[in-house]
Amino acid sequence: MTNASSADDTVTAEDFREILAQTRVFVRDIVMKREREIAEQNRMPDEIVDQAKAMGLFGYAIPQQWGGLGLNLAQDVELAMELGYTTLALRSLFGTNNGIAGQVLVGFGTDDQKTRWLERIASGEVVASFALTESGAGSDPAALRTTAARAGEQWVINGEKRFITNAPVADLFVVFARTRPADENGAGISVFLVPADSPGVEVGPKDRKMGQEGAWTAEVYFRDVRVGDEALVGGNEDIGYRAAMTSLARGRVHIAALAVGTAQRALDESVTYAATATQGGTPIGRFQLVQAHLADMQTGVMAGRALVRDTARAWVAGEDRRIAPSVAKLYCTEMAGRVADSAVQVHGGTGYMRDVAVERIYRDVRLLRLYEGTSEIQRLIIGGGLVRNAERTTK
Repeated sequence: MTNASSADDTVTAEDFREILAQTRVFVRDIVMKREREIAEQNRMPDEIVDQAKAMGLFGYAIPQQWGGLGLNLAQDVELAMELGYTTLALRSLFGTNNGIAGQVLVGFGTDDQKTRWLERIASGEVVASFALTESGAGSDPAALRTTAARAGEQWVINGEKRFITNAPVADLFVVFARTRPADENGAGISVFLVPADSPGVEVGPKDRKMGQEGAWTAEVYFRDVRVGDEALVGGNEDIGYRAAMTSLARGRVHIAALAVGTAQRALDESVTYAATATQGGTPIGRFQLVQAHLADMQTGVMAGRALVRDTARAWVAGEDRRIAPSVAKLYCTEMAGRVADSAVQVHGGTGYMRDVAVERIYRDVRLLRLYEGTSEIQRLIIGGGLVRNAERTTK
């Protein structure tokens, strides 16, 4: 892919069409043909990883000045809908580089930190992991217990993180740690850049998950890990909580788009099956109850796509970066779950068999309602935000 752009350093519509077309070919002609292999071996083939790097996918959302393609969020979601059409392990390869880990550096890093890390993140030379979640602090980052304490000219980090995407292959951990108790000045959470080979960093065995084979997660332990002030993102102890919330909100729009892409695949598989599979010599797609399933699936996919696009537009315009991302994530991930369930139902017993795409999709999409904020947390953000907005306008 090229990263040619207009004078204001944004990707032109023409260039983006080329990027999108190349991604679609990559997904549908190369990755989809190897989905079974990826699932059975629980790993992404090296040649697919290398091709993703060559295409610029490890840095599609990193600004061009730091070596990325420079897609904005409105373009990001279109790409995500294409990536969602195949195994979600593909997107997971480079999702944190572009998303919740990379965006912390893009939005909050110092120039020196950006210079040191972003070009290598964008090229795929460095795999960055977002180390926030803990056993007692998942959807509520304010509850995290990992600590970073001053020791002369250094910080000493102690704690445990879990479910960390790409941890087994990570080169850099973006680690959130408490530097003081929460007070009137803020949450007391800072974020540090910790190379994976730092003494005291230990990565546990790969998690065994319900789905998303090929996408690796693991626990990460930090035991007296020492880093200097250059590792403190933004050079500011109070940036951590805001960086986490901002990156997660942006990431929720991306996950919503990913859910739409996966739901579209489940729908397409179901329509094809309904048109070709027969019962009593009649294609099952002619049965009205099967058509009802397909109609509900199509309605959900179209509504989700429109919502994602509108939410991304509002984000880019700076109109809503709080409530709308949660609305999109809530609706689209719940919708993808319903569509996947209907897809299995349309396929009947066949849909329950391994090596059938909708069976894998059924397991894969379940995670979308959990990570980067559960559906319950999204409801709290939406409902609480609406009430607070109303309270401000009535004062």
